[in-house]
Amino acid sequence: MENLIEFYRPLSYALGMSTGASDSLLHVHGGMVVLFLARIVTRRSLATWTPFLFVLAAAVAKEVADCIAHGTLRMPDSAFDLLNTIFWPFVLMVGLRWRRAHPDKAQDGSPLERDGQ
Repeated sequence: MENLIEFYRPLSYALGMSTGASDSLLHVHGGMVVLFLARIVTRRSLATWTPFLFVLAAAVAKEVADCIAHGTLRMPDSAFDLLNTIFWPFVLMVGLRWRRAHPDKAQDGSPLERDGQ
C-alpha cells in the first residue's frame, strides 16, 4: 500500500505541473475520460447508470488516495473535487436519459409534425 502511495503522490503532482491546468479542471477532464472509457469497456449507453457509477467510484477512490497520501481528510477540498469530477458526467447522463424518455420531441425542442399537422 505504501508503494502505491509513493507512486501516486508524485504522479498526481507531475500531472498538474506538466499540463499547467488547475486541479479543478483536471478533475473535470478526468471525470469525462473515465466516463467515456467506462462506456467503451462496458458497452453501456451513456444514458445508463453504469458509466456514471464508474466515474463516481473513480472519484471516491481518488479522494481516498488523496486522504491517505496527505494523512488527513480535507473535507471542503474533497467535496469540491468530487463535485467537479462527477458534475458533467451526471448532467450528460440525465440529459441523455431525458432525451430517451421524450422521443416525441424534435431536436429543436418543438413537437414533431405528424400526419401533416
